[in-house]
Amino acid sequence: MPEHTSAGWMLLAALLASVAGMGWLALSMPVHAAQVWGAPLANGALRLLRWFGIAGVLVSLRLCLHANHASMAVLVWVMALSGAALLVAFLLAARPRWLRLLAPWAREQARNA
Repeated sequence: MPEHTSAGWMLLAALLASVAGMGWLALSMPVHAAQVWGAPLANGALRLLRWFGIAGVLVSLRLCLHANHASMAVLVWVMALSGAALLVAFLLAARPRWLRLLAPWAREQARNA
């Protein structure tokens, strides 16, 4: 596979990791979790979502660093995080239930809370 194709796939994966990470971080907030599932989540589930969000953001950074040199990778990473945060904000405003795809196991947590 050519180098530029590999870098393109890495950047696509970084964008997806950014969206997932920002989505998990948003879902780790009680207000947004209740907005998505209709009921608050347990503190343990919120903590797990927070850790998933941190991991997603860090994986995104690692993928950007693998695809480009450091100065360009950080720029792309910050732009990816900004775009991901905007996308998650729009989803929360228009279609909050779509974010359930990021944590399908949390539906049981919301029912039991």
